Amino acid sequence: MLRRMGDDEQIQVIELRGGKANAMTTELLDTIERAIDDLERGPARVGVLVGYERFFSAGLPLPALIDLDRSAMQTFIERFSRAMTRVYAADKPLVAAINGHAIAGGCVLALMCDWRIMADDAQLKIGLSEAQLGIGLPAIILEPLRAQVAPSALVPIALEGKLFAPADAMSLGLVHALAPAGELVAHATARAKQLAAIPPIAAQQIRRALRTPVLEAMARTAQVETVRWLDTWFSDEGRARLRAAVDKLKS
Repeated sequence: MLRRMGDDEQIQVIELRGGKANAMTTELLDTIERAIDDLERGPARVGVLVGYERFFSAGLPLPALIDLDRSAMQTFIERFSRAMTRVYAADKPLVAAINGHAIAGGCVLALMCDWRIMADDAQLKIGLSEAQLGIGLPAIILEPLRAQVAPSALVPIALEGKLFAPADAMSLGLVHALAPAGELVAHATARAKQLAAIPPIAAQQIRRALRTPVLEAMARTAQVETVRWLDTWFSDEGRARLRAAVDKLKS
């Protein structure tokens, strides 16, 4: 479900509600793409993405994916990549209002946005936990991550797969700012208004110039990195760790 909030025509606040924990099901990916289409067609200059309750997004729906064969899993990860690319290549700036946990694919969605502001709640976590599950990172994650954080942050974020509390995430550049949980959307909207003040024709040209090399790198490496990523997903250790994670979720 998609809910649009607020009455400022320059800012479109988009609340994503995709079922339990906002897991990245095909349905939620469809919703995200529709939200970007709607934003680009409408009068708003900037979009604000926010989740609901304690989740921005918990990432991929592992219980629904664990028994897929290689072909079906490739179809899914390519679908995920298409939706995330749609966000990254949006014609209008996006602010991620990270209201709750943003794990793995949820963190990826936040990384696709121009500005990330997170609720200042030490119980919340954000990060790319894939390595801890024995799986790698496809091009749709690797290339934007390289562009969005400092090189010194890549080892803890990508290679070690750590999950970070908001303050630690900000120190690494994974998020840009923090706000009290009850004021998160207001702070995100205020930041969006600052971005909306930039003449759209200038903002669009600059964003395209900044993002085109990343999009080209994703396209150039997607095929080989997807194959390598699938190798990790279907490795013995990857399967064991993924099944343990699914069992934990089900319990």
